Amino acid sequence: MRNLIQFLLRSSNFLIFMILEVVAFILICTCNEYQHSAVLSSANRIAAGTNSFKTSIEEYFYLRSENAILAEENARLKSELMMLANNNEVALERDSQYVYSHLDWDYIPAKVIDLSTHKQHNYLTINKGSRDGVAIDMGVIGADGVVGIVSAVGEKYALVIPIIHTKISISSRLKSNGQLGGTAWDGRDYRYVNMIEISRHVDVHAGDTVVTSGLTDVFPEGIMVGVITETELGKGDNYHHTIVELNTDYKSLKYVQVLGNKNAKMTDEIGKNDGLE
Repeated sequence: MRNLIQFLLRSSNFLIFMILEVVAFILICTCNEYQHSAVLSSANRIAAGTNSFKTSIEEYFYLRSENAILAEENARLKSELMMLANNNEVALERDSQYVYSHLDWDYIPAKVIDLSTHKQHNYLTINKGSRDGVAIDMGVIGADGVVGIVSAVGEKYALVIPIIHTKISISSRLKSNGQLGGTAWDGRDYRYVNMIEISRHVDVHAGDTVVTSGLTDVFPEGIMVGVITETELGKGDNYHHTIVELNTDYKSLKYVQVLGNKNAKMTDEIGKNDGLE
């Protein structure tokens, strides 16, 4: 305490000078319109800069939640778009002999929290489970196309087998001519799969697009799989050896959507009844 008093006594002249300077500055700013306006303008610029910096920091930390909200909105819009397409298709073909419409699908947005690409049996984990409506054998897609199929489900999480798994095959077709086949991985490069069972008489070219066939309850028709980069046919071969570059980049995969077929139970029951007959 004594040291503080001595310091104040030694610095009394300087402190009085500073106090008078502050008082003079306040009087100048309040009594003169130009100085008052200049001070306010400077203060506003400083406050604006501070708020801008604060907003940038907040936006950075809230970026993840914003991405999740965008994923939810994207899934909702896709569901509405599918419903609208179904209604239009039925209306257009109502008077024809053969009426076909896509099944209704639910889109459940999810985030990828773990994945592998360097193994023979790769898996990825998503942050949605049974409480969110996810079930085994549901299809999973990303922004660029097919991802895989749900293989195991917990309450909060689910395990997905991607196309880059040596024990999975996706029912596919060539977009150019509708030829059916399957896409399977040979365990080598995670960027490429093979399209199998394409007969030698079928016209196949590099650059052809491969999409889902829609013949199963896992994926609707027309979901992007990839593009053919190479095709070979030997003299004694019955099938083309076709390489497809996947449209989905698993290395950058962050958000996916789980597909729920609303009419899956109905089609299963029809299949069982046909089998009994």
